[in-house]
Amino acid sequence: MKISVWHRDLSDSYLRYITQLGADCVDFGRDYDVPGVAEQGYPDLDGLLKMKKTFQSWGLEINRVTLPNVSEKFFKDQDGAEKELENTCTALRVFAEAGVPIARQRFWGDTFNELMFRYKSEHRGGYLSRGESQALTNPVPETPDYEALQSWWQHFCTVYESLVPIANETGIKLAVHPSDTPTPDTPFGGLGFHRVIDAFPGPQVGYLYCCGTRAEAGGSSLVLDEINHYGRKDRIFMVHLRNVRGSLATARGFEETLLDDGDMNMFKILLELKRVGFDGCLNPDHIPALEGDKDPISGGLAYSVGYIKALFAALAAI
Repeated sequence: MKISVWHRDLSDSYLRYITQLGADCVDFGRDYDVPGVAEQGYPDLDGLLKMKKTFQSWGLEINRVTLPNVSEKFFKDQDGAEKELENTCTALRVFAEAGVPIARQRFWGDTFNELMFRYKSEHRGGYLSRGESQALTNPVPETPDYEALQSWWQHFCTVYESLVPIANETGIKLAVHPSDTPTPDTPFGGLGFHRVIDAFPGPQVGYLYCCGTRAEAGGSSLVLDEINHYGRKDRIFMVHLRNVRGSLATARGFEETLLDDGDMNMFKILLELKRVGFDGCLNPDHIPALEGDKDPISGGLAYSVGYIKALFAALAAI
């Protein structure tokens, strides 16, 4: 297993910092951070290769990228929908040609945050993180209707029916992230998440498995069960490693925490990943800001990478 961190900039200062921490790879969470996307709707191969070469000069690799956005206009069949699909298909081919191993397609409407009340939760020493509650939602919104969900799913399938043949041809992997927040009937909640590999059973389609999001749905036992299930099928391509307190199933809400401060035993998570043969990247996602650093996020990143490395050492000792 390896460690990937978020792309922030290409400055020598940041690349030196994450190299010093011991990161192995970089993830791109936004499509427009890759050269060419903002200008022409898909990546520029030469610019992407130049970026990749810069990372490699620091001993880093690109682990995961995000394809150009498929927006509301596509899901509502508005003008420009076909161009969005064309751009994301072109982007997947460019990323594959550049040797990027994993791509994620973001989709409009894959979560229903309006069903939750969001707030800042305070934890040990005063660090702040995201909290969400169903109980505090007022007035209680209606659950999305079945026909709307079916229409959304049909449009998702249209996109993947275009992307999967490219992935099969080129070898790049397509990773789906679970719906966050995982309220009932979200497209990539528990049932919808599994539905992806039922509809597209080939080996190039799998998951960016988010421990935090799935724990939000059902806690530690659900996460361990899903890692065992999807991992044995070789469908976990990378992992977002984060911890939470509570879940929608047990408390009608949750709060994100630092890796050692939540309900999950993160060593057990890594042990289960090892048992199913996972050898991809762990990304410490949704890092809270910490005191004692000019850039508080850097302090949280240092803590997270250090904690994961300690878990790696503990695994190696078994």
